[in-house]
Amino acid sequence: MPDNSAVETLFLHARSHNGFLNTPVPQEQLRRLYDLMKMGPTSANCCPLRVVFVTSPEARARLLPALSPGNVAKVQSAPVTALLARDTRFHERAERLFPHNPQFYRAFADDAAHADATARRNATLQAGYFLMAARAVGLDCGPMSGFDEALVNSTFFPDGQWRIDFLCNLGQGDPAKLFGKLPRLDFEEACQVL
Repeated sequence: MPDNSAVETLFLHARSHNGFLNTPVPQEQLRRLYDLMKMGPTSANCCPLRVVFVTSPEARARLLPALSPGNVAKVQSAPVTALLARDTRFHERAERLFPHNPQFYRAFADDAAHADATARRNATLQAGYFLMAARAVGLDCGPMSGFDEALVNSTFFPDGQWRIDFLCNLGQGDPAKLFGKLPRLDFEEACQVL
């Protein structure tokens, strides 16, 4: 039987926030978020998600020029903006992440396109875990696209090893900035049982 309070916290009452209250997020809470998120499964335990938590005014100032105009105020109000990126060289950690068969990762080292597709897919999967973990530790989330990918990469990841996927504001959401809850597709519209 599912824990109804967990279901409500993670799915039913949780909202995508557009503005945040001026409430700091302790680093311990970010660590707890990561420690929960990292436990979700990935293909061959590849764990390609990398996170940069933008918290300082200096780092935020570097991020703002890359944002679409509609996202600037959102980021300015958030105590934390997470840059969710994928590590294109995740396979270099084979000995640690897949110790029973590290040679399995050789296919990624030998095929950059295969490695990129695997990193993108699994980092996106981990980003979903990230949102759930953030909600589980009491943070509201504001996931966003709407940014200049090349500019974020050149500003924050100039060596090219990490590549941005999307951004997520974190903190205590401002209920006054919420939009009305939007509809979702019904099971019959989105699913097939074969």
